[in-house]
Amino acid sequence: MAATIEVKDEVNSDYKESGNTIYLPDRDAKIAELAYFKAESRGFEQGHELDDWLEAEQELALVCCESTLDQK
Repeated sequence: MAATIEVKDEVNSDYKESGNTIYLPDRDAKIAELAYFKAESRGFEQGHELDDWLEAEQELALVCCESTLDQK
């Protein structure tokens, strides 16, 4: 079973991670946190913000895929 992403139109929704579903606000917050730690480890050197974000997205996707595979 693959992880799914659901979007809710309401702005103030109380979405939480449940099962294999990661809701977009939670996903973006997790990516931002991972990207922050990447920047921090580099001393917040400018010019790598996009690379940090894209690497963080990739890492989160791998974690989601691995957890999905573990559940099979």
